[in-house]
Amino acid sequence: MKHPRAERIRTALFRHGVLLVGLFIVAFPIWVAFVGSTLTSRDIRAVPMPLLPGSHGLETYWSVLTEGGGALSRKTPVAAMMWNSLVMAVCVAVGKIVISILSAFAIVYFRFPGRMLFFWLVFVTLMLPAEVRILPTFQVVADLGMLDSYAGLIVPLLASATATFLFRQFFLTVPKELAEAARIDGAGPLRFLWSVLLPLSATNIAALFVVLFIYGWNQYLWPLLVTKELETIVVGVYRLLAVGDDSIDWPVVMATAILAMTPPILVVVAMQRWFVKGLVDVEK
Repeated sequence: MKHPRAERIRTALFRHGVLLVGLFIVAFPIWVAFVGSTLTSRDIRAVPMPLLPGSHGLETYWSVLTEGGGALSRKTPVAAMMWNSLVMAVCVAVGKIVISILSAFAIVYFRFPGRMLFFWLVFVTLMLPAEVRILPTFQVVADLGMLDSYAGLIVPLLASATATFLFRQFFLTVPKELAEAARIDGAGPLRFLWSVLLPLSATNIAALFVVLFIYGWNQYLWPLLVTKELETIVVGVYRLLAVGDDSIDWPVVMATAILAMTPPILVVVAMQRWFVKGLVDVEK
């Protein structure tokens, strides 16, 4: 005879065990990076490496934030690289959302020749990875003189077929009676978009902002191609590692990696409630 209480306890223990294993797999590398950022290079190369924080953390973090680091790096302060990444991530996220909302709004609520053709042309770009069009995009950016600038970093990444498709699908679920009621009340298209559609889309916008902010923050290949002096934090980590093994300043690399992870984590934590609700609404 089965005992429901014992069964529930076994199920709870199994679930918590799986969660703890998953948490350990995710958190242990981050903990090692944090510990490494507080040690000296000699301590890190010791076998076994200490797994408790050392006493050089504040010194290392202050140094990389204000002066940069790494024996053969470009000596760009990490604070400057984080600012460049922040500008890029915010502009890419906001720009993609604005353009996608306007595109989806035009496709759903306006009737014009070739409307569905334009939609499918946008949709087809989902099947083209960025690497396929990166060389012609680089040529255009170079011809326009936008290399090593915020415009060169941001503008080529502003269009988003995925976000356009998601907003189109959401707008199709909005009852047509709302548009008709707004029209009867004398509201124009922009008024209907601003006063009705945007409030209804708030959670979707928040969820997309989190996803697109992380996408923009983690960009690696495009900033590596178009920037030289305007380093982002991900490119900075790469350049700290692009030296001989014996020349890598591991405490600086670890501290820079920890700082690079911090803003996306803060954005996810700050917008967690909206992020989850937006994902659930999209699923519906």
